[in-house]
Amino acid sequence: MEQLILDMGLERVPSLDNFWAGANAPVVAHLRQWLQRWNVQAGWAPIYLWGDRGCGKTHLLRAAEAWLRERGVLLLWINPVHPSWASVLDCPQAWTGVVLDDVHAYDAARQQVAFQVLVHAQSMALPVLAAGAWPPADLPLREDVRTRLGGGHVWALRPLDEDTCKAVLHEQAHVRGIEIDDGVMDFLLRRFSRDLSSMMALLDRVDRYALQTGRCVTIPLVRSMMEQAQA
Repeated sequence: MEQLILDMGLERVPSLDNFWAGANAPVVAHLRQWLQRWNVQAGWAPIYLWGDRGCGKTHLLRAAEAWLRERGVLLLWINPVHPSWASVLDCPQAWTGVVLDDVHAYDAARQQVAFQVLVHAQSMALPVLAAGAWPPADLPLREDVRTRLGGGHVWALRPLDEDTCKAVLHEQAHVRGIEIDDGVMDFLLRRFSRDLSSMMALLDRVDRYALQTGRCVTIPLVRSMMEQAQA
């Protein structure tokens, strides 16, 4: 009989402390400083993070959002899949900060909302954090949005190197109670995407499959899981 696999809620709430920075340590340090000084800085300067999928952009936005909310900032979060925020624009006093995620995928309507939100945030010196796949100059957005996103602190996030990926996977495997040796780790890193979101999803799949089959995590087990997925 197949075992019942329970979701134990192992995913941690994103924070700056549990972000695996690697080569992105200067970005995290700058974000910490910006958060501590955003309301006393001279002038309006948004934060814009860019990089490939899975490099940690949304994690850092969520971490910054949590930090600001704890200090009373009411944040408006906009991404490509949320419903229209047009009604929010009619009541700007309902929010005192803005997060714009995955801006590279905004359609024309979302770009118009983003423009109006940015104009209001700039006029009121409200905190703005944004993220996208490319630097502002390369975004397929209208000029008045791109220039505002690029008018502050722009940072590129780099993928984690192999050693840091291994450290992350070992730590997360330990949290889940999984024993994974270096041979299995190398096998996973050679055959699957190395972005963190994909690696965490893969680790969850391996964990569930090991529980279902009652086997230890080995290369043969991972091969079996892959074959079953392709069947």
